[in-house]
Amino acid sequence: MTSRPLPGHFRWTSIGLVMVGGTFGAAGREGVSLAVPDLDQMPVATLIANVVGAFLLGYLTVALAHQLRGDARGPRLTLLLGTGFCGGFTTYSSLATDTAILLDGSRVDLATIYVLATVLVGASATFAGIVVAARTNPQVPAADERTAR
Repeated sequence: MTSRPLPGHFRWTSIGLVMVGGTFGAAGREGVSLAVPDLDQMPVATLIANVVGAFLLGYLTVALAHQLRGDARGPRLTLLLGTGFCGGFTTYSSLATDTAILLDGSRVDLATIYVLATVLVGASATFAGIVVAARTNPQVPAADERTAR
């Protein structure tokens, strides 16, 4: 029985890229949480991190696909910046915990606003990131299309 090579996401280099990106993302999120105070018990820092991270992920998805299409650096940068950094920077587990704390404190109104704002503004931020990236990163032909010319 011959062994097949591992898929890219199981390779140590891929795991390392995600870990490095995640470390910097989590550090960035901690910086935001230290710099931005809660507003009437609403954890604004978590909201900001999730919305900014959603925008960045939308932007990176399109920008890397356009600029590095057919380039081996594209998947590596996606792992480092998208999966790693944005995954470490955003924190939907904190969203769930913060919501539970607000509900525990009988702040149903604030918990509802917090969840809706995070999800709706985050989705809008992702869409905005995609639009900005599509407008600022012209479509680059694939390597096989460039050589055919």
